Amino acid sequence: MISKPDSLSFTAQRLDAALREQKHLLIDTLSELVQTPSENLPPLGNEKACQLRIAQWLREIEIEPDVYELADVPELPRHAEYWPGRNYANRPNVNGVLKGVGGGRSLILSGHIDTVPADTPTQWKYSPFGAVIEDGRLFGRGAWDMKAGVAMNLAALRALSRAGFVLAGDVIFESVVDEEFGGVNGTLAGRLRGYNADAAIIGEPTSLRICPAQRGGRTLHITLHGDGGILAGKQTSGRAVDQLTYVLGRLPELKERRTRRVGVHPYYTNSAEPFAVWVTNIATGKWGWTQPITVPEVCKVELYWQAMPDETCEEVEGEFLDWWREMTEARPDLFGAKPVIEWPMRFLPGCATPPDAPLVTEFAAVAANLNMTATIEGLDAPSDMYVFPRCFDTPAIMWGPSGSGAHQANEYVEVDSLVAATRALAHFVCGWCGVAKSNA
Repeated sequence: MISKPDSLSFTAQRLDAALREQKHLLIDTLSELVQTPSENLPPLGNEKACQLRIAQWLREIEIEPDVYELADVPELPRHAEYWPGRNYANRPNVNGVLKGVGGGRSLILSGHIDTVPADTPTQWKYSPFGAVIEDGRLFGRGAWDMKAGVAMNLAALRALSRAGFVLAGDVIFESVVDEEFGGVNGTLAGRLRGYNADAAIIGEPTSLRICPAQRGGRTLHITLHGDGGILAGKQTSGRAVDQLTYVLGRLPELKERRTRRVGVHPYYTNSAEPFAVWVTNIATGKWGWTQPITVPEVCKVELYWQAMPDETCEEVEGEFLDWWREMTEARPDLFGAKPVIEWPMRFLPGCATPPDAPLVTEFAAVAANLNMTATIEGLDAPSDMYVFPRCFDTPAIMWGPSGSGAHQANEYVEVDSLVAATRALAHFVCGWCGVAKSNA
């Protein structure tokens, strides 16, 4: 007989006992992952050491890992969502299946092991690979985004094994490479290799919110060209820095245009910036005395803005290009040299799982049963989650602990929050997949 969520009181006690026993392993696992760099440095990355350690942990709970290079998935480069130009040598994915006995729903626990680079414009207080724990916070690159999620997924499987539960439905664990910088190919490869299920949970850092939606995201590089030098001369096309000043002054118009055109999706009614448009980098050359003092001839600007879950790439790009053309044509004196626009990475589309989907309602019920206040709203960032519903018709949510500093210095995860997130996930797995029997 398969235990259902409303009759899990005995299994819940057993599971909680196993989770308490495994708490130190949860923290040790995250610490070791943080101490092992796995930076994504397009087109390369160094995720392999972490992935091999994860494979070892899976073997310790008698789950045989599938460690495979993305080149071992022949369908990958032929898929419409494949993004070319990355080098995946020695950057394996890891999957493993906790097999059920049948009669239950299957579930994917997904996470990306790659992190953004540890180098940041501001100084770290703690070593980015030190995994220092202070005041209940574990610091380090990827501690929150999202090695905590990978550790959470592993800990949930460990607890199920320790409790002696045999599930009805399969649980598929995966740790993928190359999610940062719009990679997504690692997640896509897992689906094409055959690791699919009735639903998926991605361990992104949601601060204990149930996130059935993600934002879309677009990144753009603009190169401005103009007269420079140190001796004054006739200005024929405007200085690059003058062009930059003009562009930055007009940039709020793009946000206002998007606000007028695009409706706020219900999952984002509480978003602080539903139509954020951000400058994420400005460069006119190297900094320091190795460079001559001169008015720059070239200025590069990186823009990043987010989209609502239902917006298309054509809508988002078309809107920007219309605004850009109107803005630059209004000042021909500045733009004698035409700026160069480049799209350095894929458009990341948004997605949304309906609020009445069983995955959402049942996870919310589990959280409530555990006396957790878990709001349901969209994550204010893009991710690889869209691959599941958009490409493989698989409902998905994101769930993870609280913390701060993703993509910044002094990134950290709150340890107690990670423990709570792991508990809710493990309880949900039991209810979703069904506990067929107990071997203990």
